[in-house]
Amino acid sequence: MLAAVSFGMICGMSASPASSQSLGDRFKSLFGGKPEEPAEGAPTVAPQGENELTCPPVSIRAGASTYAVAAPGKQPIGNDLRFQASISKTARECSLNGGVITARIGIQGRVIAGPAGAPPSVQVPLRVAVVQGGISEKTIATKAYQTTVTMTEGGSEPFTLVAEDLAYPVPAPGTSDNYIFYIGFDPQALKPERPAPRPPKKKAAPPAQ
Repeated sequence: MLAAVSFGMICGMSASPASSQSLGDRFKSLFGGKPEEPAEGAPTVAPQGENELTCPPVSIRAGASTYAVAAPGKQPIGNDLRFQASISKTARECSLNGGVITARIGIQGRVIAGPAGAPPSVQVPLRVAVVQGGISEKTIATKAYQTTVTMTEGGSEPFTLVAEDLAYPVPAPGTSDNYIFYIGFDPQALKPERPAPRPPKKKAAPPAQ
């Protein structure tokens, strides 16, 4: 059983798996060898381009900062906890091209084995969204990612993921300061997408009289 607020229900559903291979090196490359900033309000400097590009701050969505998994039929607490993942640090970078902003969001965290014992590998589901804040929040773009963590006897392993393809239109004048990148765990991202419904079969025309 899972313990995390469904970030997908907050921000809409989509799925795009991301490989964990070499992500640590890419994380450092993206952010000049300084891949880690505090998760709340990370002050990473964004490159400036035309129209004074603003790169929104990063924040962890309330209720989606941890991801805990228990043995089947159990609650992820006490001796029934198999593992728990948490986010520790983030960074971000934005680029502007033809009226579209593409964001690259770096996420670092850790998976810790619980008393019930973690499996050999753990799928970590994450969601990144750009949201326009205000009286009523508006989700501009959202995407789900996964990364695989191989557990060892130590029972505590780091993970790194770089979401490189979150794109959204340039904000309307005077609204860019209200934009924010929300990140969080989203167990719904582990569920396969439902196949598109098949079109109904056409009925054969009756024979001519």
